[in-house]
Amino acid sequence: MDSQTIVGDPDASLDALLNGMYAQLKSWSDPMHRMGEYAGDNMMIRGSSTDAFYEFISYARTPNNYRLTQFWDSGYKAIAQASNIIDMIGEGQSAEIDNKIGESYYVRGMMYFYLTRAFGRPYYQDPETNLGVPIVNGTPDDVLNMNLDDRATVKQSYEQAIADLKKAEALMTLDKSSIYASKEAAQAMLSRIYLYMSGTYTSPNTEYAQLSVDYANKVINSGKYSLLPRAQFMKYNTFIPENNAETIFAIKRVASEFSGYDHYYGVGGMYANLGGMGWGEMYASAKYLELLDETGRNDWRSDSFHMVDARAAFIQPTYSKNANTGAYTEVFRFIKEDDGDVLNYVQANITRNGSIITATEGSDSYTLTPIDASQEIYSILYKDGKTYEGVIDNYITLNRVYPQFYIIKASLEGEESHLHSPVISRLGEVYLNRAEAFAKLGKYGDALIDLNTIRERSIEGAGYTDLDESNAGARIDKERQLELAYQAERSYDVFRNGKALTRHYPGPHKQFEDISPTDFRVVYYIPQDAINSYPGTLTQNPTQ
Repeated sequence: MDSQTIVGDPDASLDALLNGMYAQLKSWSDPMHRMGEYAGDNMMIRGSSTDAFYEFISYARTPNNYRLTQFWDSGYKAIAQASNIIDMIGEGQSAEIDNKIGESYYVRGMMYFYLTRAFGRPYYQDPETNLGVPIVNGTPDDVLNMNLDDRATVKQSYEQAIADLKKAEALMTLDKSSIYASKEAAQAMLSRIYLYMSGTYTSPNTEYAQLSVDYANKVINSGKYSLLPRAQFMKYNTFIPENNAETIFAIKRVASEFSGYDHYYGVGGMYANLGGMGWGEMYASAKYLELLDETGRNDWRSDSFHMVDARAAFIQPTYSKNANTGAYTEVFRFIKEDDGDVLNYVQANITRNGSIITATEGSDSYTLTPIDASQEIYSILYKDGKTYEGVIDNYITLNRVYPQFYIIKASLEGEESHLHSPVISRLGEVYLNRAEAFAKLGKYGDALIDLNTIRERSIEGAGYTDLDESNAGARIDKERQLELAYQAERSYDVFRNGKALTRHYPGPHKQFEDISPTDFRVVYYIPQDAINSYPGTLTQNPTQ
């Protein structure tokens, strides 16, 4: 669009320009999800893959990764388009125009934050010297002779994001639906950014923790959002974002953007095969399933269906019926340890004789010992001499050697296969932001109230009775993992608090490798394509 036309009649042009800016978020959100979630411990993959995303899972980082390039390019395109709107359109013409300029500031600030957390080290690690991302606000006047600055520091990159989001907060005064940026969306993002800056539990930065509380208060006290009741929350993924009272900002997708088997390639397509759509090659990790079962077993069997933790509703095992009888096959499922460094699932057929239950694997038979017979939790003294705990369940279809615990949290929007509008901010996260910030301020009573607000929605009657310095970090982090799983937060949450990522569960990854928060692989390489095309020096992240 000609810039003079835009400046001459900004009201007529702005909607088209904003649509173009928001459109960049659609292609950006796909690698954003994979980078944040696959590097965590909520999921496992059935085996190694030639797809570029496998580097995110395996921590075998390389700069030649087309998904990294897509994340970088789409992010900076959104920054460029937002900046050009900001530069071309004058403020103060009307509340409507100011609001749209504010939306541009929001997108730009959000992009700088997401780019910095991916390519810059956690904030508590020397933000004044560690490198963040280049700050390039708009298209230079002379594009043929550009010489752009190298990467800013992590601190400077965060300051840019904060300045943009504060400007967005001031300019946006209109109420719009959650598929558009809003004042509260900016405040929710500021709450998260200040939380990222608030140090670790053992060495907190109380100034930033308080700011995280302040911005969380603004969102919560606005009264514009409400936590879904438990029964509705268990169907969160099926609601379109405009009809979801808890969603603050989501990137809107519509079914018409997909045609037929395009649904395979959405985020949810790797997590499940639904109605014949999707690869279904990634499943909930045993670690995540164990967290869900911590206060009581979640049972997905149709004749004994019972969700102790509401968040278990986003998991869908693929129970298989006997082809001849049409009945389910009962098994005892547990995880065994082979050779001390490989974990694998076992699904051993069982027979019942009164209260005596026998599990059979090949020619080996075992009598199960009850741990909690009412929940059908038993132990087995296995042939390797070790005792394992497991559950009686129906046989779950295997993919390679792994039971398929499908993940549907990124699917079924409007009941449409893998349609999913990625959630950027929702009220549940804001409560958890405030809980963590309160804990870092030593306000454990306030932190406990917020923590239990989220916990008791999902696990009725299981609120904690106390919270203090000795347990706050573990309990809040656990609740964030349970609540925000499959929203691309987990790996960043672990490292920003100075903790190691542990993935001691079945899967093709290195099962007993712990990733330290100071490991060079915690941050991604700058895409080599970006370095090659950059007009100036663009410093790569360390390779060891």
